[in-house]
Amino acid sequence: MTLSYLNSTDVLPVFDRLEIGPVKVESRRIIAPYRLFYRDTVESIDLIYSYEERVFDPKDPACQNLANMIAAQVALNYGLFTHRLVFHGYFDSLDQRFIRQMAENTAREIYVKKFLEPNPFLVDDAALLKLYPESKKNYLHARLEFPESDEIPDLTRIVPWNTETKRCAVLSSGGKDSLLSFGLLDELGYETHSIFGNESGRHWFTALNAYKYFKARVPHTARVWTNADRVFVWMLRHMPFIRQDFARLRSDEYPIRLWTVAVFIFGALPILKKNGIARLVIGDEFDTTRRASFKGIPHYDGLYDQSTFFDNALSRYFREKEWNVHQLSILRPLSELLIEKILVNRYPHLQEHQVSCHATHKKGDRVLPCGVCEKCRRIVGMLKALDSDPTRCGYSLDIVPQALKSFISKGVQQESACANQVIHLLLQKNMVQLTPGEIKKLEPHPEVLNLRFDTDHSPIDMIPADLRQALFRIYLQYADGAVERENRQWVPCTSII
Repeated sequence: MTLSYLNSTDVLPVFDRLEIGPVKVESRRIIAPYRLFYRDTVESIDLIYSYEERVFDPKDPACQNLANMIAAQVALNYGLFTHRLVFHGYFDSLDQRFIRQMAENTAREIYVKKFLEPNPFLVDDAALLKLYPESKKNYLHARLEFPESDEIPDLTRIVPWNTETKRCAVLSSGGKDSLLSFGLLDELGYETHSIFGNESGRHWFTALNAYKYFKARVPHTARVWTNADRVFVWMLRHMPFIRQDFARLRSDEYPIRLWTVAVFIFGALPILKKNGIARLVIGDEFDTTRRASFKGIPHYDGLYDQSTFFDNALSRYFREKEWNVHQLSILRPLSELLIEKILVNRYPHLQEHQVSCHATHKKGDRVLPCGVCEKCRRIVGMLKALDSDPTRCGYSLDIVPQALKSFISKGVQQESACANQVIHLLLQKNMVQLTPGEIKKLEPHPEVLNLRFDTDHSPIDMIPADLRQALFRIYLQYADGAVERENRQWVPCTSII
């Protein structure tokens, strides 16, 4: 990479091609080789997903097609960096269109969020690309190839999935969102399956407390093991523009990848198919749906795979494939603060297993949060603002004052309205100190303790009708009311029940 090319994204493709598959399908496992070609060198690693039960028929072409799509998701992070992405195995026209659309969107998101915005993991000239932003229609460099997809399998054996709307799956992580989603659906009488994504590395620690509790006490708890995190690290070690001590650099962000949630969603699909589950519930709140622009480049602020746009795109694809799965979040009208409030007060037996931390550690049989990272200070701040006890979910008493101090001095990666309201509540309780100038600038946002309805973020009808009224009745026991967006202002909403 040389300075003479810094006005172009053409410097970013550093690989000749990345080949995925062919995927080996077993009854409880899939194995997908990832082969990277660059500078007359070929290196490879196997991407693996394994299950606690039989979920595949290795002889069924429909299972092979599903396995191909599961294996493809990690690769969608690398269309900006390679000249060719080669997907071996059968992919129908719907699969190919989905992969292309998501690869194009992800390439743009990564370009903006990882190269045009500050990124401590970049080295050499890559760190200077932000000085020369390039606006163009498509940032996907890779040519997408599906060499075996003209060889049509026996389609007579591919049948629609038989699913029931009373069966729901919650993509579970040990965080407040998935815990609350499970608590609500279980209370309302739905057959609720908690599906935990077990990464092979330390990220699994955040889910471990909740998984142990659910596995011992909650029916329909499942776990999908994957080494996707190792594949992500393997790719990073081959990127010349990423500092090679990235594992030692403390950061709240990943160095490159932004297509992450789908890696776990697709991994969960075989369990949905086997159990006839019609609804895949992910825990996303009001502020994860965003439209933004950087130097004329439109993007989703790196949160596309947590947005309503993502839910709609995945649900449409699942419907067109006749998999009959609807992906949604039942928490869209809620702020982070309101989610925490409902979880603490209605489901304290679940909240005590909450872990939201970038640097957990084990003490005995329990995983504990570090108390220092951005997520920790955010959680401690909200819990104290709600007059709740952070020690219930693993924070020590001596950590709390420093976490509150850091909430003010370092800030949090949270919707600004929600963060300001947390500070406002903490200030009222004399738990933090601000200068007179800071107090004067502080603007309370009481709307974050209301249900909020907005065309993009949280349309009223986004939650299915059979769930909507029962959920809203529960929410309104803890919310201050309901508001809707009208002419850029929040006004009372009286039509939700």
